[in-house]
Formats: sequence, C-alpha cells, structure tokens
Amino acid sequence: MRWTARPGVPGRRPLSLIASALSAAVVIATLLMVPADGGAAGAAQRFDPAYRMTGTSSSGQAFGGLAAVGALFSYRAGKLGSHFCTASVVHSRAGDLAVTAAHCVTGSKPGQIAFVPGYANGKAPFGIWQVTRVYTDQAWQATQDPDDDVAFLRLAAASDGIPIEDVTGAERLGATAAQQAGTLVQVIGYPDGAAQPVWCVNWAKSYSPTQLVFNCDGYTNGTSGGPFLTNVSSLSGQGTVIGVIGGYEQGGLTPSVSYAPVFGRAVKSLFHSAEADR
Repeated sequence: MRWTARPGVPGRRPLSLIASALSAAVVIATLLMVPADGGAAGAAQRFDPAYRMTGTSSSGQAFGGLAAVGALFSYRAGKLGSHFCTASVVHSRAGDLAVTAAHCVTGSKPGQIAFVPGYANGKAPFGIWQVTRVYTDQAWQATQDPDDDVAFLRLAAASDGIPIEDVTGAERLGATAAQQAGTLVQVIGYPDGAAQPVWCVNWAKSYSPTQLVFNCDGYTNGTSGGPFLTNVSSLSGQGTVIGVIGGYEQGGLTPSVSYAPVFGRAVKSLFHSAEADR
C-alpha cells in the first residue's frame, strides 16, 4: 500500500465523478518561482542531468526532480502540509490536467490538495497549483476496483490565466493496453518524508490482463500515483505515461514491487470526460 491518510481526512469515501469547483478567489494557484520565460520550452531544459532513460536498475535513485512530475500535498489556509502521493501533468486541450491514482484522492475535500511540480529540497520551482476538481471512473466510485485506480485532477490556472502545462510541459497519455506490457519504463515517485523524488528504469511486465508490475526497490508510501513513463526524451525528460503506481495492493505492499492498472478504454474515456468538462 503506497498511500497514507492526510490530516483531517476521515477514512476513504467514494468521490463523485466531478468534485465541486471552488470559487475563483480560493482556487488561484500561488506561484512561488515560475520560470522566467513562463513556458514549457524553458521548463523542458530544467531537469536533473542524472535523469536519463539508459540501462535498467534495481533500486530507485534520488534526483532533483522533473518539471511535469510532482508531489501532492495537503493544503490549508494557503499553506502546504505534508506530501502524500505523486502526480504528473498530462497533455490536454486546456493544459490543466494531471493524472494520479484514485486511491490517493478518495475521501479528499476540494481545496485541500495542492500539486507541486518539480518539488525537491523544500522548493517549488514551478509553483503551487491547487486541485479544483477530481475525476474518477464510476466503477471506482462503486467498488474501488483496483483496475480503475486512476484519477485525473483539474488544476487552477495562475492569476494571469496561464495553465500549468504552459509552465511545466506535459507527459503524453498512453494509448492501448497491448502496448504497455513488456515496455521499458522510467518510474518516478515521492516517498513520504523524502526531500527528493526517486526514479528507476526497468521493464513493465504483465502481472495480469489488467495490471502491470515493475520491480525496483525504494518505492515506499507516497509514491502512489507516480507515472510509468516510456519513450522519454533525452532533451526534455518527458515521455508517455502508460500507468500510475496503484491498482493491485494500492500499488504494492513492499518497496521493491510496484503495480499499475493497465490504461485501457475506461481510462481513455475518463480522460475525455475530464478534458470536455469546461
């Protein structure tokens, strides 16, 4: 299990497909250190040079972060609490969506979660972005089936209207389930209490027709929602997300084995619903 309860969130309850939108005054993201050019092209060059899709490894390595991947924090009265899960920006028409595991946000209250892309060593180099809506599949809401453990998050725009994707860039959303098993992936996650994220390269294998498995040590609580990335660019560090840590055993009961629900038609449909909800 890669999920821990957040302060003030009693238990886990099914979310509605779309959480209530917050008022504009509340949801505006507070940008701490937006890149000077304010654009994805600049952000693309600001990732740790040690982060490369080369070879395979057996243990996660701490690194300085990636612009389009970040930590989810509890958020109250304009202040960050502790980080508890991982999420990543995915390309969308409006540029304001991120993907994580559904179990990370089930039971959360609107306005009490913030996404901090590229978080490392106590710094928010690309700002703090408040979650305004959460999208989960109806099947997850009904039974919390591990095969539906995926959620999309809408993130408030900056005060000048700039969406997060224009600041951080974005991962591409993976295509069909048939392309996922047997794929070399880079997996990023934020262990609870850690100052930096970890990354590791290994093969995403088929655990079952609906679940992927990834073997690499160091993926403890907090790494839930971390993306399985393939076709990672050596220039931008961005790639295609084909899964997120979650699903079976809520992502895994040991730090060395992680699971992810296969991205199939249900995830694609959920994404289109989130993208169309304006």
